[in-house]
Amino acid sequence: MKRFLVILAAVVFVPILATAMVDLAPAPLDLRPQVAANLAVSGVSHQVTAVLLNYRGYDTLLEIGVLLLALFGVLAATPAHRDIAPARAELIQSTLTRLAVPLMILVAGYLLWAGAFRPGGAFQAGAVLGAAAVLAHLVGLVPGWQHPGLWLRLGLVMGFVVFLAVAAATLGQGALLEYPPPLAGTLIVVIEAALTLSLGLCLSGLFLFLSRGEGVES
Repeated sequence: MKRFLVILAAVVFVPILATAMVDLAPAPLDLRPQVAANLAVSGVSHQVTAVLLNYRGYDTLLEIGVLLLALFGVLAATPAHRDIAPARAELIQSTLTRLAVPLMILVAGYLLWAGAFRPGGAFQAGAVLGAAAVLAHLVGLVPGWQHPGLWLRLGLVMGFVVFLAVAAATLGQGALLEYPPPLAGTLIVVIEAALTLSLGLCLSGLFLFLSRGEGVES
């Protein structure tokens, strides 16, 4: 029944989304000068991060919500247990993965830190973390996830909850996610750090929850 409801919701949602995309009018304004003019009070020095986490932060908040809904759909539409044997990799594959995963975690940390002043940020860092978890799973180092335990649930929703909490705390500024300039940089770092972990877990969860086999519950 759950699987049918998820499929039905997707069938209804797709044409609505397609219609909305077709009806979008071309942008009447070039906002790049405004982005550059307000960069000094945005809390970061990179235009893309300023747009995603400050000027249009509510868009990013909704994107995280959509990703969580996609993960909930996977949990609702797949069986809770499958008799799938864990993958068994060759020694060379397993060894290379054990070397690669720590390096990928370091790369994710660098991307998170670099996002304030060059291309990078939480989405890129989270994608690398998710890829590291999937890679470890493919060689048998990480089992497919069963029912998400408390800590995994907290990790999955932490980014969205922190983002929402910051939005609620800054409503007094007069607009959604309008940060006080002296605190903008700190708030963006807090949001990005939480998002990195949640994005990594959500992206890897889209794969690992579909690979539920015999293993320890997460």
